[in-house]
Amino acid sequence: MMTPEVSRWVAYWPVPFTYAMAVVCIDAACERARRGDALPFAVTEKASGELTGWVMLLRDEDNRRRGSLGYWLGEKHHGKGYMRELAPAALAAGFDLLDLDVIEAAVQPGNAASIAVLRACGMKPTGEGMVYAPARERYELCHFFEIQRPHSLA
Repeated sequence: MMTPEVSRWVAYWPVPFTYAMAVVCIDAACERARRGDALPFAVTEKASGELTGWVMLLRDEDNRRRGSLGYWLGEKHHGKGYMRELAPAALAAGFDLLDLDVIEAAVQPGNAASIAVLRACGMKPTGEGMVYAPARERYELCHFFEIQRPHSLA
């Protein structure tokens, strides 16, 4: 599912993306989860159970009360509203299970679909900056969004 069209929007998922690379990535995410520093999710379609993508909340190493949201869906799953449905649940899990106060996300300015998802789940723009994308071995301009823990969870 990690095609050039998907990879161009994500920092850590290069193409080609091999089975061996997936195992390393999943093992690292599971280890972070065991330490209480991440919530990795394989995303599946409700009716069929088909794998559609990936979501991960990752605790900030310098400020353990902050985290970041990252996600992707396979191309054939774009435009179906899956991430608009999933993102609020993922954010709630980050606040609840990781006990975060703030969750941020970085998005490339041209990724209108992800910007719409972030806005739809209540994330607010906070600025822009350069982010290193290991998938392409370069820095890229990104817009930053964040959301604070709802008072009902504080």
